[in-house]
Order: sequence, then structure tokens, then C-alpha cells
Amino acid sequence: MIELTLREIAEATGGSLVFGAAGGTPATTVSGLSHTDSRDVTAGSIFFAKPGEFTDGHLFAPQAVENGAALIVVDHELDLPVPQLVVGDTVSALGALATEVIARVRANGLLKIIGITGSNGKTTTKNLLRAILERVGPTIAPRASFNNEVGAPITMLEVTEETEFLVAEMGASGIGEITRLVRMARPDIGVVLKVGLAHAGEFGGIEATLRAKTEMVTDLLATDVAVLNLDDPRVASMADKTAARVLWFGLDPRADVRATDVVSTARGTSFTLVLPAQPVGAASPVPKETVERSVSFRVLGEHHVMNALAAAASAYVLGVGIDDVVSALESVQRAERWRMEVMGGSRGVTVINDAYNASPDSMAAALKTLAQIAGPGERTVAVLGEMSELGEFSGEEHDRIGLLAVRLNIGQLVVVGPAARRMHISTINEGSWDGESLYFDTPDEAFDHLASALKPGDTVLVKSSNSAGLRFLGDRLGELFS
Repeated sequence: MIELTLREIAEATGGSLVFGAAGGTPATTVSGLSHTDSRDVTAGSIFFAKPGEFTDGHLFAPQAVENGAALIVVDHELDLPVPQLVVGDTVSALGALATEVIARVRANGLLKIIGITGSNGKTTTKNLLRAILERVGPTIAPRASFNNEVGAPITMLEVTEETEFLVAEMGASGIGEITRLVRMARPDIGVVLKVGLAHAGEFGGIEATLRAKTEMVTDLLATDVAVLNLDDPRVASMADKTAARVLWFGLDPRADVRATDVVSTARGTSFTLVLPAQPVGAASPVPKETVERSVSFRVLGEHHVMNALAAAASAYVLGVGIDDVVSALESVQRAERWRMEVMGGSRGVTVINDAYNASPDSMAAALKTLAQIAGPGERTVAVLGEMSELGEFSGEEHDRIGLLAVRLNIGQLVVVGPAARRMHISTINEGSWDGESLYFDTPDEAFDHLASALKPGDTVLVKSSNSAGLRFLGDRLGELFS
């Protein structure tokens, strides 16, 4: 974080400083990182005591002080020997401080901010764009999936006067949440990847999801750029709702940034990247002259090509050349931990652990990838768990995924957990299917079966929402066959 005095932090957050026996003055400066987890605190950090669903961050403030916190932000004074900032709401204070820091750094004229949202692919796109931009200048991007009202401002507070690029992942579970994050960061580029049924139960349906994701572009200025997925009609509809210039990406031949000759294998995906030949702003609309490069993309799954295109489009807006873009894309070996992560390999068994998140769209994409990459005579095995947060759509969407496994002729389906059981029922009701579906209540039961049933030539996909815990089952299988 940039260096600020305690007085400046108090003014930015509307809080009251308390020193007591801790010493210090309003002129004391702080420049450490901000945290809501006391275990992450190091000397000079700011600790925000955030109330939680099951516990309260104030209970962990003593550990934060012990670990060296220079300031704790609380909603009531604590008996601790450290300067304290007492605020009405610690999460709101975190956002207010992020807003202030971003505004100060932006005033220097160096920082460019890219906001990314979408029902799927945010984290992968963020990682790809970070890999590209780090070759150009100092870049800050979220750890893991820091994309909500807490994680996003924590990432924003990492910027310094030297930061050239901030990649801000912006997720939401309700209307207005992306707007709050956009107004904290004021992106120069707003990226929308896809509008799907992820979190549809929380939003209240696909149309509400569309309204929420549209918030990424509605506050953009005429000098900004909206990077939109032309292949998704809902995302494409956002072009009429922004003042920003639109740059399209997709497989559609009309897209400004597109991929052709896409070939998916067990080693990754190859494609030809097509970019406009002239720098952004050289003409409007984007001229038809293009430059092309072949890309050997090691991230597994054809659907991740769209994320690569979104990252390439953002980099193009920022003036990064196509050779640097391709070199960076080819250097990335996996999307993220537990995201199409290829494991195993011994005894001829390959395990693809993609069980960090699951929505109907990402589940379908992963199954299609499994079907595409299997060689002649090789068996495909899909180990599937619950897709959470679908609300009233849960039953029919689990049915749909089960039927998709049948249509793709997946060799063996293993369904795990009561919440996913409808996938199993829908498949066994399809009498024409040559494959087989098995159901297990727990991951341990599924592991015991798979450990003895998997054989050379099998490719195994493990896919579920994070809450189902199948990522650990995927790890166990990966270690077993490593």
C-alpha cells in the first residue's frame, strides 16, 4: 500500500483514532498490506476485524497484534496495545480506504485498471492477463478468487506508486455489488466474459444475473473500453448500455479479437490468435487489417480459449504486442489450482481435477473437453458432484448435466453426494446409453471404488462446486496415480 498517516486513513474511512497505551500519533505512517485473516498479518499490516457468518474478527485481533499489526480497524475499542480505528462497519471502511488509495495512485497518471466479471472464467482470465502484463510493468492481481466486497479491496490496497496495472476480479451474488467494486476502482477496461446460471439461485434468475453483470460497463466513460464476448448474446446486449468503446472478442468471425483453427487435445489447445493490426484508438471501428499468430495453449479445455481471448483483448487495448501476448499465454501451464488441473499419469491413468467451482456452463464445458481429448479405445470417467447456488434451477440443471453425459457417451459416470443424485437418476433412465452410472454418498466411498476400478487408458474428470469437496477426492486420485 502507499504510505498514509493514521489521520489520512481515519479521514478516508470516517473513523475515530484511539491510541491509549499503545502510543503513536495521527501523524504516524502505515504502508503495510491489509488483511481480514489474522494469520496473514505481518509486521506493519492493517487488520480489519470483519464480522463473519460463524465467528467475529474481533476475537482474532489479539493474534493480529501479536503478529505485528500496526493498526487494527474495529467497530468498538478493544483492550489491546495497538493504535485502533473505530468505525461503524469494518467492511465498508475497507472499501473506503481502497477507494482513497486507488484515487491517489491514479492521480499520478501511471496506473491502468482492468475489471473482469462473468459467470465463469474470471480467475483464469485474471491469471492469463497477469502473466501478460507482468512482462510489461509492475502488476497487481488477486490471490486465488479475491473478487468480492472484501477480497477485491484487499487486492486494490496492494497498489503502490510504481504499480502500472491492476487486474481487479469482480464477482457478485446480488444486484449492486459489482457497481460498488467498479466505483472503488474506476476501471479503464471493463471485461465481461459470460452470463450464465452460476449463482442463479442467489441472483433470482438469469435476467437478474444479466443486470448484475451489466454493472461492469454502465459506469465506464467514453474514454474507457468495454471488452465484451460477442459469442454470448446476453453479454453482446451490453454494448447498448455503455458509453465506452466496445472491443469484441470471441470465435465469431466478426469479433475484433478472435481465435480460429481451435484444436483441443489432452496436452492443451492450439489455436490461431487474430488481433487488429493497428493500435487501439487508431480508428473507429477497429480496422479490418489483422495480425495472426499460432498459439500452443497448455491450459486444458477449449472453453479456456475464450478466457485467453479476453486477456489478449485487454492487453491489446493496453498496447501490448501480439508476440508478448502469445509468449505469455504459452507460458501458463494451468488455469489455477483445482481448475482443469492435470494430475496422475502413472499406470496410464490421467486425472483432471476441476472441482473448485461448478456451474451448468462450466460443467458442460468440462464434460465436452473430457469427450474431446480421449484417444481411440480410451475410457472417459466423469466423477461429478453438486453444482451449488442454483436455487429453483438446481433439479433441472443436474438432470441436464446427467443427460449431457449420456449424449457425449462418457464411458463411466460416478455421481457423489445426495445433492447431485439427480444426475445419476437421469442417466440410468436413458436405456440406450452404453455407459454406466454409479452413485456414492461420500467422496471416501467413491475413492475406494475408483482406486480399484480405474485402469490404463482411463481419463478421469473430477468436477463439482467447491462446497462438495471433490477437489480433495481429485487430489487423492492424482496422488494415487502419480
